Amino acid sequence: MSKFLKESILHRAWLVILLTMVVVVVTGFGAKNLYFRGDYKVFFGQDNPELAEFEQMQKTFNKNDNIGILIAPQDGNVFTRQHLDLLWNLTEDAWKIPYSSRVDSISNYQHTEAEEDDLLVEPLLLDPADLTDEKIAHIKQIATHEPLLLKKLVSASGHVALVNISVQLPDKHDQTAEVAEIVSFTRDLVNQFQQQYPDVQYHLIGIVMMNNGFYEESQKDAATLVPAMFLAIILMLAILLRSLSATFGTLLVIIVSNVATLGIAGWMGLYLSTATINAPIIVMTLAVADCVHIASSMLFAMRHGENKQQAIAHSLNLNMKPVFITSATTAIGFLTFNFSDVPPLQDLGNIVAIGVLFAWIFSITIFPALLRILPIKVTPFAEDHNGAMEKLANWVIKHKNKLLPAMSLLIVLGTALVPLNSINDVAIEYFDTSLTFRQDSDFLQDNLSGFTTIDIALDTGHASGVNDPQFLQQVQRLSDWLRTQPEVDHLFTLTDTFKRLNKNMHGDSQDWYVLPKEQDLSAQYLLMYEMSLPYGLDLNNQLNIDKSALRLTLTVQSLGSHELVELENRIRNWMAQNSPNIDVSVASVPLMFGHIGERNMASMILGTTVAVILISGLLMLALKDIRLGLISLIPNLAPAGIGFGLWALYNGNINLALSVVTSMCLGIVVDDTVHFLSKYQYARKQGKDPEGAVRYAFSSVGRALWITTLVLFVGFMILSLSAFTLNSYLGLLTAVIILLALAVDFLFLPLFLILLDKRNYTGGAHEA
Repeated sequence: MSKFLKESILHRAWLVILLTMVVVVVTGFGAKNLYFRGDYKVFFGQDNPELAEFEQMQKTFNKNDNIGILIAPQDGNVFTRQHLDLLWNLTEDAWKIPYSSRVDSISNYQHTEAEEDDLLVEPLLLDPADLTDEKIAHIKQIATHEPLLLKKLVSASGHVALVNISVQLPDKHDQTAEVAEIVSFTRDLVNQFQQQYPDVQYHLIGIVMMNNGFYEESQKDAATLVPAMFLAIILMLAILLRSLSATFGTLLVIIVSNVATLGIAGWMGLYLSTATINAPIIVMTLAVADCVHIASSMLFAMRHGENKQQAIAHSLNLNMKPVFITSATTAIGFLTFNFSDVPPLQDLGNIVAIGVLFAWIFSITIFPALLRILPIKVTPFAEDHNGAMEKLANWVIKHKNKLLPAMSLLIVLGTALVPLNSINDVAIEYFDTSLTFRQDSDFLQDNLSGFTTIDIALDTGHASGVNDPQFLQQVQRLSDWLRTQPEVDHLFTLTDTFKRLNKNMHGDSQDWYVLPKEQDLSAQYLLMYEMSLPYGLDLNNQLNIDKSALRLTLTVQSLGSHELVELENRIRNWMAQNSPNIDVSVASVPLMFGHIGERNMASMILGTTVAVILISGLLMLALKDIRLGLISLIPNLAPAGIGFGLWALYNGNINLALSVVTSMCLGIVVDDTVHFLSKYQYARKQGKDPEGAVRYAFSSVGRALWITTLVLFVGFMILSLSAFTLNSYLGLLTAVIILLALAVDFLFLPLFLILLDKRNYTGGAHEA
């Protein structure tokens, strides 16, 4: 097969190019089926237990997807005529936001008061035109002391206030268009108010804004990082290869590899997401490596007197197996992403694995065929022009007694730091602090309450069970306990409403700010209150239809996944010990992210183990040497160990993206190891001693290794420029590990081979 391929490339280059382009067109046509999803649900599979519990709660009660408008007057006082007028108008206009189902603010808060034997229910701010100093003081007194409002819709000092808009997005697979419509309308609305009230700062927060952030940052990455990577590759290849034809051929392989990859993804019914939008950058980066090895070997041979046809044949003979091995191992590394519990990471792994295989196919077909027909001029030299690599080899060998212990110590110490890392996923921290959405969310945390919410559903199991005084007492005890938890900023609980109604119906006496003691009385209070509420401000966000269950909503500080899951477990344990008769559900979007982070890490440990076994087995078969296959484990695993050790010192938090880095890097760094070992093995078979074989490996493949490493490093560093930290952290750590891999392959592996093989060497004198 390889002989037929080489003959076709050398003698039927145009036919190879034509057939390859037909394949590209057929596969690439599937790209028309691709679409983008930016909502948070893409991170959770259909069988995710937390997603199932969350969606069941959403069905039982009204959905609580939201977009919030936080206002911050420059004078630090919401309670002025101008700013209350702003709040009233903004609340009214917010109902016009597409898909809005409810608008909550201090202006339309349904305040209750006793009027003789009647219950008076009306907005806290009925008409801004009638505001007087006494009314403003009255509104401030109520707003800053009402538990349902304080630290949820207004700060204790009254310096910020929130208008919260609940939205009912359509139940369909892709809600990207609807989210964009909501955000666009809200931004236009805020711009209008900014012109009318220029002394106020506006901050947009909420789940809808987070979904939109996923979408917008993905579009920015696609529009900036992909072109940046393409330009960087052009410049690097033109400078390093010093061959326009080889550079052009490599760029064409990059383009057709991505076209075919995205086309196959479309045919498979995949969609693009925040995690997969940058797959072309990774494919682009990896495709360069194959072409560089083939081009470097060809140019190396031509500089030593061979004609172009002979040089291409020599390069294919030399690189066919190593390029296949490195492509296969890289694909295996990315395919182990399927062990992840996160669908976008599974898709990323599959898309890149497909891209790697296409890059391999095109690098051994259309690339050498292009080199065959394109003009390439190389000035032959009588002696090796890789002098720098030979000098490096001599330096490494000369200092082997210092370098080998130093590198061994670095590997041991770096790996020893790995346990200092901790699994920590904070959904809001997926966005860089340079982004407006992140800044707005941080402002919310610093000035009102946290961005993170947790919903707790309590089910009595029978209709009207929420009116049972015993049940309400249990809910009150839970509420009191929750408010003592250090992470909790605010609690929204129906028991506060019951206590307020009971007080109202007893002449607003504070002595009666307690729960009703009779079920009939509770039911009457609730019915009377509900009948007085205006449209859109009912209790469906807290009660189910038959009033057998109610929902509490916790607002907590920005917690890591471990702290969030620990808080959930505390809640469940408290309920099991104190109210075992009540069926409890705990769910929210941040909690879903908290669970998936820890579960995903456990899955990827298994995935990495499988990758190590498969890649090591493949190397043993390909090199036909079990010993070399086992030796390769050190330079393949050590860079990831050192990299994660350095990460513990730099950051220490492992998020969703970093959980797959080891598997991915294992597949990538094998490239350097395979090429070095294959050249070393070839030289040993030619009778060279271990030091001579190391020199040959450096001189024949060293330049290609540092070129591919540089390209890979730059490619992943460009990915690290993403403002979406799932991508930027993955890019940064991967770039560091790739650089470490070259250091290990240049400064440790050669010396380790010399140490092991010198004992067994019985050949002639060592080469100088």
